[in-house]
Amino acid sequence: MSKDGLKYLSGFGSEFATEALPGALPEGQNNPQVCPYGLYAEQLSGTAFTAPRESNKRAWLYRIRPCVVHTPFAPIKHPYLLSDFGKRHPNPNQLRWNPFDIPTEPTDFVSGIRTVCGAGEPLSRHGCVIHVYVCNTPMGDTAMYNSDGDFLIVPQQGALNITTEFGRLHVEPNEICVIQQGMRFKIDVNGPTRGYILEVYDNHFVLPNLGPIGANGLANPRDFLTPVAWYEDREVKDYRIISKYQGHLFEALQNHSPFDVVAWHGNYAPYKYNLKNFMVINATAFDHADPSIFTVLTCPSAKPGTAIADFVIFPPRWAVQDHTFRPPYYHRNCMSEFMGLIYGNYEAKEEGFRPGGASLHSMMTPHGPDVQCFEGASTGNLAPVRVADGTQSFMFETSLGLALTEWGENTCRKVDPDYYKCWQGLKKHFNPNWKPGSK
Repeated sequence: MSKDGLKYLSGFGSEFATEALPGALPEGQNNPQVCPYGLYAEQLSGTAFTAPRESNKRAWLYRIRPCVVHTPFAPIKHPYLLSDFGKRHPNPNQLRWNPFDIPTEPTDFVSGIRTVCGAGEPLSRHGCVIHVYVCNTPMGDTAMYNSDGDFLIVPQQGALNITTEFGRLHVEPNEICVIQQGMRFKIDVNGPTRGYILEVYDNHFVLPNLGPIGANGLANPRDFLTPVAWYEDREVKDYRIISKYQGHLFEALQNHSPFDVVAWHGNYAPYKYNLKNFMVINATAFDHADPSIFTVLTCPSAKPGTAIADFVIFPPRWAVQDHTFRPPYYHRNCMSEFMGLIYGNYEAKEEGFRPGGASLHSMMTPHGPDVQCFEGASTGNLAPVRVADGTQSFMFETSLGLALTEWGENTCRKVDPDYYKCWQGLKKHFNPNWKPGSK
């Protein structure tokens, strides 16, 4: 039993089997002529049938009614959920957003999604999208599923009580959850709630390869938690099912709860992870290890070593390097870097970057420590010191160029026009008379 009162199964991408009633899982086969308890068997495929066995994702669900029992889908409008990124003029500037506003009028998770930026498009299943969510009301008798890709959800303010076809999850700030393509879910909140979403089209998230690190380290598989089977047998008039399909929302109605899965087995399921369990690896002699060593999850592209998107964190840790400028170095990157702050102060910018806000440094746009950080780190004592205690920042990094939405660039009215000024005070320290051995 977890601290949140729910039960979970431990492991990443494991073969799970769970039942809410004894004997509800068929023995020795997936699709018997008659299922135990009069249930229906239904398969949810997360990859092509012929995907290699080591990456083949599917689950068998045994439910009171199959998902097909609903009225036809009809389009519904969502003014801030977007997937067409080819129409706006690009903006290469360094961008920083102040904390995004949480509405005061009743707003549930779906209606509270705001697309900030993205690339690609869902029809060809290529790209990624970054959203924020701002809400204050439970979804009630409404469920959603994403036909386009996976959601990686990062709560920043307020806990999420998530009901899925596979069971229930409770996700606090400093935890994340992943709800994969096609999985029906609803999110209930209690009061003002805010967070970030990374959506990927191409593939599913996996753990990064460890290479010479070895068998252990970074996010360990046993720390990922998947819900046990839970169901409700509830007749509900006009229960709403919202499908995100090709970047648009559609609604169908049915007269029963969709969370009627009594048992399931497979390796395709939602999961959560507590960021405090990340095993940090860092440089211990001099210089920096690249920030890829802080990768929690990655969505690989077809190009080896290059991600459609990485989820990277900058957790509390020790800094012990000698003769080293310890904060993040000045950088121009062939990747796009979107950062968010869950709580605390980001180490390279103590001022201005606030919890619930964000920054975007696009491809080859220079970025790095502000004046205050540079001057302090250049002259500071290099004794071992704790870094980022009381802080949790993260990065969505992608090999794709990110285009801003109208809401992200203008409508939200949260872009800090003075962000560029944090670097303008960097002084020239060049001394042509410097000699080896001098400071």
